[in-house]
Amino acid sequence: QVDLVESGGGLVQAGGSLRLSCAMSTSVSYTIAWFRHAPGHDREFVAGISRGGGFTRYTDSVQGRFTISRDDAGITLYLQMNGLKPEDTAIYYCAASSSGAVTSRPFEYSTWGQGTQVTVSS
Repeated sequence: QVDLVESGGGLVQAGGSLRLSCAMSTSVSYTIAWFRHAPGHDREFVAGISRGGGFTRYTDSVQGRFTISRDDAGITLYLQMNGLKPEDTAIYYCAASSSGAVTSRPFEYSTWGQGTQVTVSS
């Protein structure tokens, strides 16, 4: 069992940057993904990183703008978001899976954080 706590959200102008953090309560490695949920839209996979950090995966709309990473201890995960657009506005959640695969399917992730709001103004 692992607890996840996100931080780093806020209000930023289009073209700006934010870095989200996801603190894990254990050093046991999990596959971690970031999802986002905007009003009127389904929950969307944004990025994921494998247990050891050697594999990452992004949805097409953020490829080249967002970077997912984890610290050396594997306890804190980050989502660096550059070139933000108004359509990136959403609540961002980190989620953990004991599976070795980085999938985009929410049901594969058993533990979720409480979310952090990201708002991008035009």
